[in-house]
Amino acid sequence: MSKWRTAMSGVPQGSLLGPALFDIFVGNVDQVHPQQVCQHHQAVWWVNTLEGRDAIQRDLNRLERWACANRMKFNKAKCKVLHVGRRNPKHNYKLGGEWIESSSEEKDLGVLMDKKLNMSQQCALAAQKANRIPGCVKTSVTSRLREGILPLYSALVRPHLEYCLQLWGPQDKKDMELLE
Repeated sequence: MSKWRTAMSGVPQGSLLGPALFDIFVGNVDQVHPQQVCQHHQAVWWVNTLEGRDAIQRDLNRLERWACANRMKFNKAKCKVLHVGRRNPKHNYKLGGEWIESSSEEKDLGVLMDKKLNMSQQCALAAQKANRIPGCVKTSVTSRLREGILPLYSALVRPHLEYCLQLWGPQDKKDMELLE
């Protein structure tokens, strides 16, 4: 166990209080512009016109001003633009005077997506992780009885395979159209 240390300021990393205080601190960020969708500290905009591009840049400028007013800095190295869609004009954007880097794939809420909203890489990584677990179970559990192995499989392997299953295998025709 780690030793206790005194902290002059801030919130200890890994505490329950940290995320709560952060949510309170950034609670008014959604008031920057009503057209954007801002959830889980991610910003998502849908644009297909030059006016939309300009609106995004204005929103980014407002976010930067909000951050400065609240004495907060964006880690611009972690800010990326994921251009989605076939007819996307791939506009460039700035945050605080610096160009935001484009990315061919990004992870959002634990799901890896590429510019075509294809999650096959995410599926492959999940399957790879799930395939390693039975080997670990085999080397660490001596019993081969079904009553012992089945609960381990259900608890350790299935969650990796079922994570975001609804997203990977849409059932509705409308869902398929959204992904095209």
